[in-house]
Amino acid sequence: MTNSSDENCPIPVIDCRRDDAADLFRALREKLSPRGDVVSEAGRQRTIELFGEALSPRAVIQRICSDVQTKGMAAVLDYTSRLDRSDLTAETVRVPQEQLEAAVDAANPDFLATVRMIRDNIAEFQTVVLPEDSEIQRDLNGGCVKLRQRHLPMKRVGICVPGGAAAYPSTVLMTAVPAKTAGVREIAVVVPPTKFGAWNTDILATCHEVGVTEVYRIGGAQAVAALAYGVEGIRRVDKIVGPGNLFVALAKQHVFGDVDIDSIAGPSEVVVLADNTARPSFVAADLISQAEHSPGSGVLMTWHEPLIAEVQRELGRQLRQLPRGDLARMSLMDYGALILTKDEKQAAQLTDDLAPEHLHISMSDPESMLQRIQNAGAIFMGHYTPVALGDYVAGPSHVLPTGGTARFSNGLASTDFLKRSSIIQYDRQSLAADAEHVRLMSATEGLTAHGASVDIRLQNS
Repeated sequence: MTNSSDENCPIPVIDCRRDDAADLFRALREKLSPRGDVVSEAGRQRTIELFGEALSPRAVIQRICSDVQTKGMAAVLDYTSRLDRSDLTAETVRVPQEQLEAAVDAANPDFLATVRMIRDNIAEFQTVVLPEDSEIQRDLNGGCVKLRQRHLPMKRVGICVPGGAAAYPSTVLMTAVPAKTAGVREIAVVVPPTKFGAWNTDILATCHEVGVTEVYRIGGAQAVAALAYGVEGIRRVDKIVGPGNLFVALAKQHVFGDVDIDSIAGPSEVVVLADNTARPSFVAADLISQAEHSPGSGVLMTWHEPLIAEVQRELGRQLRQLPRGDLARMSLMDYGALILTKDEKQAAQLTDDLAPEHLHISMSDPESMLQRIQNAGAIFMGHYTPVALGDYVAGPSHVLPTGGTARFSNGLASTDFLKRSSIIQYDRQSLAADAEHVRLMSATEGLTAHGASVDIRLQNS
C-alpha cells in the first residue's frame, strides 16, 4: 500500500497487480466490517467518569438497557442528564404539539417546500414497491383449498434521529415516510435534547410535515431501550429504525428479539466503479461526500490506471476547499482506498466482496457492470447520479446496510413495516385428499399427534 505525495490526499492505493494486494484488500475489508468494541481514549475516560470503571461499549449498553428495563423513565431521565447534560422531567420529555406547529411557522419557507417535495417523492416510490395480497385455490376430491397471503402494517414503530454533530431532517423523511406509506399509524421519534436534535426547528418542522406527532427529547442507548421495553409515558414499539452512533447501534442489537430492528449501522461508505470516461473531479467529490460523515469510507475501483493519480490530485484540491475537509481527509486515510484492478471482471468481484452501502457505477455503459453486481445497498448509475440524490431527494430510503452486510441485508423500504401472514383454509373433502400425506410425514418424523389431529376430523360420527 502506497501513499500519494504531500500535495495530494494521502489515501492508500492498492495495486492488484502486486503480490501483496490480496492481503491489503483483506485488511481494508476487515476495517469496514461491523465490530463494535473499539472506543477512543476520550470515550474510555468518559465511561470511567460515568460508571466508575472502564467498561467496553457492549458492557455500557447492557448496563443502560438493564437499568431502563427495570427502572423505567427514571433511568431514561437519569442517563439523559448524565450523558446529554439535559435535565428533563417526565412532563417535559415529550415535545408538545404546539412546538411542532411553531417550528413550521419559524422554518424557512424554501426548506419546507423542499421537505414536502421530498416527502412526496419518497411516498410515490414506496407506494409502488408495496406488495399486493395474493390468493390461490386448489380443487381436491370435490373440495376446495384456499391459500392466501395477507399484509398488514405494524401498529407502532420507533425512529431514532441523530442530533449530535449535525441536524438530520433527511433521516426523519427517509424513515417516517416509508412507515406512513405502509400504513403504520403510530410513529414515535426519539431525538437527543441538543441544538441539532429536539431543539432544532428544521427537525421539528419536518416531523410535523410528515405527520409525526409523537416526538421525545431523548437519544442514545436509553432512547432505544425506552422504545423497546416501554416506560412511563412511552409505550413500547414493534420495530426500531434509524441511524446513530456506536452506542445506538449496539443498543439496537441488544434489544433485538424484544423488538425488530432495521440493521446494525456502521460508518457510511461508497465504492465508485469507474472507467476511462469518469471525470476525476466527479469521482473525488463522490469519495469525499461519504468520508465527510467522519467516520466514512470512500473507495475507488478502476482498471484505468491514469485515473488513480488524477483522483489523488483532485482529492487534495477539493479537500482544501471544504469546511469538513480535514475530517474527510482523516476518514479517507483510515477507511478509504484507491484500488487498481486488472480488469472490469476483477473490479466487479472485489466490489461484490466489499458489498458496499452505496455503489456508484461511473461508466459510459453502467448497465453492463450492473449485471455483474450482486451485493450493494443502493446503486447509482452513470456520471450524473451522485449518491447525494439518494441521500436526499430520489425516493428510495437512504437507510442502507453497511459494513459488508449488503451481502445479505436490504435497504429500508415500506415493505419492512408490514406483517406478512399466510392464511390456510381446507374443507372436509380437501382435508381427506391430503390426509395420507400428513400421516406419512408425521409418522416419518415420529410426531404421530400431527396425524391424529387429521384423523379425528375424518372419523365417522
